[in-house]
Amino acid sequence: MMGKAGVTGAQKAAILLLALGEDSSTQLFSTMHESEIREISAAMATIGTIPAETVETVCNEFSKSFSSGDMLVGTFETTEKMLKKALPPDRVNQIMEEIRGPAGRTMWDKLGNVPENVLANYLRNEYPQTVAVVLSRLQPAHTARVLGLLPEDFAVDVMMRMLHMENVQRDVIDSLETTLRSEFIASLARSSKRDSHELLAEVFNNFDRRIEGQFMNALERRNLEDAERVKALMFTFDDIKRLSKEIIMRLMRDINREKLPLALKGASEEVRALFLSSMTARAGKILQDEITSLGPVRLKDVDAAQSEIVAAIKELANQGEIDINPTAGNNELIP
Repeated sequence: MMGKAGVTGAQKAAILLLALGEDSSTQLFSTMHESEIREISAAMATIGTIPAETVETVCNEFSKSFSSGDMLVGTFETTEKMLKKALPPDRVNQIMEEIRGPAGRTMWDKLGNVPENVLANYLRNEYPQTVAVVLSRLQPAHTARVLGLLPEDFAVDVMMRMLHMENVQRDVIDSLETTLRSEFIASLARSSKRDSHELLAEVFNNFDRRIEGQFMNALERRNLEDAERVKALMFTFDDIKRLSKEIIMRLMRDINREKLPLALKGASEEVRALFLSSMTARAGKILQDEITSLGPVRLKDVDAAQSEIVAAIKELANQGEIDINPTAGNNELIP
């Protein structure tokens, strides 16, 4: 039998769910992550008899937390401030670094959101057996991309160990999770603060043409070096002329074809010629006729159509399907 003193958070959650009844608790459990269900279930299974006054206290505490009309705002800063009141500084730093790291509830969720090149660079310095354990717990598609970036002999060694790996003991997994959290995810969180010039380049990419030119001119007058760095990181519709025909052909499968004539209506001759030369003669003739038949168009409509195509290009680049880096050695696609 338990009293009011020393009730843990998991026990409070268990008490609330028991008080709500089976139907409501089932609905709430369906929205929780596996680790939360496991923690609350363990508390529920061992909680024993709960005095009525304890149930009332827990329910009242829950009710009062929602009775205030004030708006609550949670930020990294407010979270860190609250943690510092309850935990040692080194533990707070560890928690905040993990929160700021890749998204995901569990360590394996977080690893699944780490770019494959970053993860591969880290794993290539680990023992093949360790790498096999890590990759066996990730999504197959992510594992395939990581293996493709590892040295061939090393990757084959890892795959052989994956094939013949016995059940890994829980304490080994726990130890590996601790190491990954402290050595990899924490350092990744510290180094993943986004470059301010890259961030501003993304902002400029979303301006309409008039505003973009106005602000870029102002930025150049204020600090030419900063302006040049931002421009170097931007990708505009006119930058499509840097891409290969193979990439344009790949792009055509993803863009809204109805918006292409409008986008090309306001494009440079070089960009328009690149699209036309990437099509069959018949398709190019149809596209040219569609552009001509548009007549006068509003600049903001052209900008909107071009922005949609640029967004599609960036999405393909983020997925690793195309390379929009003008300094890359080869932009060709392999079917």
